[in-house]
Amino acid sequence: MHDIRLRPGQVTLPEWRSIYRGAGVRLDPACLPVVERSAAAVEAIVARGAPVYGINTGFGKLARVQIDVDDLEQLQRNLVLSHAAGVGDPISIETTRLLMALKLASLAQGASGVRPATLVMLEALLASGLTPMIPSQGSVGASGDLAPLSHLAAAMIGVGEIFVAGVRVPAATALANAGLTPLTFGPKEGLALLNGTQFSTAITLAALVEAENLFHGALVTGALSTDAARGSDTPFDRRIHMLRGHRGQIETADALRALMAGSAIRASHLVGDERVQDPYCLRCQPQVMGAVLDLLRQAAFTIATEANAVTDNPVIFDDGEALSGGNFHGEPVAFAADMIALAICEIGSLAERRLAMLIDPALSGMPAFLTPKPGLNSGFMVPQVTAAALVSENKQRAYPASVDSIPTSANQEDHVSMAAHGARRLLPMVENAVAVIGIELLAAAQGCDFHAPLTSSPALERVRAVVRKDIAHLDDDRHFYPDLQQAIALVRNGTVAAGAAVQLPAILS
Repeated sequence: MHDIRLRPGQVTLPEWRSIYRGAGVRLDPACLPVVERSAAAVEAIVARGAPVYGINTGFGKLARVQIDVDDLEQLQRNLVLSHAAGVGDPISIETTRLLMALKLASLAQGASGVRPATLVMLEALLASGLTPMIPSQGSVGASGDLAPLSHLAAAMIGVGEIFVAGVRVPAATALANAGLTPLTFGPKEGLALLNGTQFSTAITLAALVEAENLFHGALVTGALSTDAARGSDTPFDRRIHMLRGHRGQIETADALRALMAGSAIRASHLVGDERVQDPYCLRCQPQVMGAVLDLLRQAAFTIATEANAVTDNPVIFDDGEALSGGNFHGEPVAFAADMIALAICEIGSLAERRLAMLIDPALSGMPAFLTPKPGLNSGFMVPQVTAAALVSENKQRAYPASVDSIPTSANQEDHVSMAAHGARRLLPMVENAVAVIGIELLAAAQGCDFHAPLTSSPALERVRAVVRKDIAHLDDDRHFYPDLQQAIALVRNGTVAAGAAVQLPAILS
């Protein structure tokens, strides 16, 4: 995987995805002159002595307290140490690296007043595989993700912990072993690092990457379930969807038709089938999954904008003026996270209904619970229960986080976004939905087995071959857990979607 050249303000979603997947990061040196001008502007403000928030004053409710020039370094250090108050399990190394790259790209736009040396340190941490330990809890998404980002800043001054090859090491030791000298923050630098939305944005962006893979897997299993149930592909006719006009719906129908094209199972019931219409879980896939696609794309647009934004405070302009505003407020990210949560929830909910239909002989026309000997064997009875449990859990998590608010900082921050809360639930929700799709994958493959010697489409037969390579048809009950774990892995790692070898609608483009 090649390194990503970070062009501040111009990084694409596929590039962010590559960084999340492990690509290296190199900052475009063309940004350095504007960074140097911004740092010089801060020095000029200090020299003038007039109070400017965050540079020579206290913070939050203490903004009216002017700080003596001799204490400005201590001010920044105190700020970082006092705000590094997160709790909970650390976020993943992958997400932390993404967070660091987001912060690097934001600061490198030259509106934050940091020196080039600060950017060099961030770049060096990424290049050296040093990942600061950042607790997952403690942000309300108001004046930035203060507590989590303070743990990043603390590691840069040799305080806290850093992951080295997956092991937590004292930050000072990790830096020394890597030949790096801890920073001493100049005026505004600590504030610039801990202000901003990079924590909630990184987690939301990571979830968006995983949600795209989930969406693709669900399209494939949805088509496979349709064939297993001997459903009709007529509802996927493009003419129907052009009349409604939603882009996601049209593209989803196109994908489902492509996945089912050439199915002998489908051809076998084109004539003489007494059924008039399929259940909604089959027939309305373009409408539901298309709406999901449109929603995820809208969230992606918001996150792409936020990932390229300057979100600390105050911001420094080319004329040397420092303006205090509220770009750190996480409302855009909170809304995007809520949209992604709704989309994830609906992907799993629709898939579980397809699964429930497949195991019901009255609806599917196949043996009860997809086992040749129902009664003696339980077949897919309890895997469907598991899927139902996961879907209900996701429903409970899908309540919008953005509608909540709680005042902080002695009512200075009297409306907060809860963007971090909205973001943090997303990856577990994706994992739940991936498991539901994995269960459906096994059930749909099992259902198609009952139609032998008829085969599905070339695309879906490739998917079945991937499944049957490692997971045998279920004749009699056996320990289900290993089969589930293998199927879930096939969905999670993208093998299911890739195996179909059909162009599926993109979200991160």
